[in-house]
Amino acid sequence: MRRMRTRVAGALLSVLALTATGCGSGGGPGGGGPDGGSDTAARPAAAADRVEPLADPPEPQLPVTVRSSDGREVTVRDARRVVPLSGSLSEIVFTLGLGDRVVARDITATFAQAGKLPVVTRNHDVSAESVLSLKPDLVLAEATTGPEEAMDQIRDAGVPVLVVAPARGLGDVGPRIGAVARALGVPAAGKELTERSEQRIAAVRKGIPRRGDRPRVAFLYLRGSASVHLIGGRGSGATSLLEAAGAVDAGAESGLRKDFTAITTEALSGAAPDAILVMSKGLESVGGVDGLVEIPGVAQTPAGMNRRVVAIEDGVLLNYGPRTDRVLTSIVDQLYGDTP
Repeated sequence: MRRMRTRVAGALLSVLALTATGCGSGGGPGGGGPDGGSDTAARPAAAADRVEPLADPPEPQLPVTVRSSDGREVTVRDARRVVPLSGSLSEIVFTLGLGDRVVARDITATFAQAGKLPVVTRNHDVSAESVLSLKPDLVLAEATTGPEEAMDQIRDAGVPVLVVAPARGLGDVGPRIGAVARALGVPAAGKELTERSEQRIAAVRKGIPRRGDRPRVAFLYLRGSASVHLIGGRGSGATSLLEAAGAVDAGAESGLRKDFTAITTEALSGAAPDAILVMSKGLESVGGVDGLVEIPGVAQTPAGMNRRVVAIEDGVLLNYGPRTDRVLTSIVDQLYGDTP
């Protein structure tokens, strides 16, 4: 069993530990998008395979000493060779305009600009040897990056390791950008990117249709190859996005206290979703929308009856970073686009 460390929602990480190898933004079966057909579903976030760097990033002003979310003080003396150990952290570095300094990637960094970088993780576990062979000046990690032995080996080699606090909602976008920017010696760029990201999110929210009752949306985590079918509750990581999209998190609102619960007819009946939110690889893993409605209980919900499914690329859905406005736009478009 492998724990996926690179999802920005900490709650989801505990669920991914249930799945076998092959899960994650790059590990679902097949290589294309989910099965769309004529259903209200399966349109990944627009331009999700590229990030948009700041136009004129400043030169890093180093050295700096910053506090890591694990309580350590980290001194960064150089940042010419950076290794971000999650797709989310890679996205922030590239969007700050410092992508030319990134020398490796985690398996979940799937956007186009990072595509040719060597991968230093295997099934989401860090290879300390691979990281150290690239002689990094700085390693950026999530709180769940591991195994611990590998991270200790990197620190023992004298490489600064900054652990960034996990993101669980829209309010974490700015703090994560700021933490990375300060460690790279570009705090002004971090402020600029935070403002850009927050303004774009606010613009999307301003344009959301107001049509009576808010739609109820259930977030389902699916891995068909491992027979993992779960419904998100409080702390799943999706609540903030759904509320920003003008929707209700059906799982959380129905009283599901766990982060994730195995899908049952009773759980789905209580949630009564009007639409279902999924990761595109997860949808693909169960055979698209046709396979989704075969999961017990799904076909009996309003979402299943109307085949209303919102599919977002795995690598960006819960990142809560510079591309979250695109994710939110895609959710809104899919949720309301075909509604009169």
